[in-house]
Amino acid sequence: MYIRKAEVKDIPEMLRVTEAAKLLMRSRGNFEQWTGAYPDEPVWSEDIKNGNAYVVEEDGRIVCAFAFIFGEDPTYSYIEDGSWPNNDPYATIHRVASDGSTHGVLRSIVDYCSLRTAELRADTHEVNFVMKHALEKCGFARCGIIYLADGAPRVAFHKTCKCKQEDLK
Repeated sequence: MYIRKAEVKDIPEMLRVTEAAKLLMRSRGNFEQWTGAYPDEPVWSEDIKNGNAYVVEEDGRIVCAFAFIFGEDPTYSYIEDGSWPNNDPYATIHRVASDGSTHGVLRSIVDYCSLRTAELRADTHEVNFVMKHALEKCGFARCGIIYLADGAPRVAFHKTCKCKQEDLK
């Protein structure tokens, strides 16, 4: 698998994998997450503009899109039913959309991101059992519940990576 920053020309394929991811979620009983258009073209376009959008390629074909964002996420400032293990600077993996054609995509994403930050966070919907299991399998620990800007709860995860903060400078 090859991971690279997404470009505007990738948006049609990013939307294709997003729609495939929604179908996969529904087939696995997750009818509550990513309802409606989200994440849509404006969301992915903004991620690309901000340098936060990435794609995963397998044999030259985009099989996954995701956002990798450095800095504090405002929705992570309040956590209940647990706590973050530290207050060190972190990056967050958001909007992982896979078309399901390739196994081990999240592992590749986590490995890629872990080389670029000492602390990594992610969140997902309570009923996204596949993502919760995959995050835990990739070394993330459940930390509690956070709330999105619209008030929707999400299960929050954290992973301390092997690299040291001083190595990232």
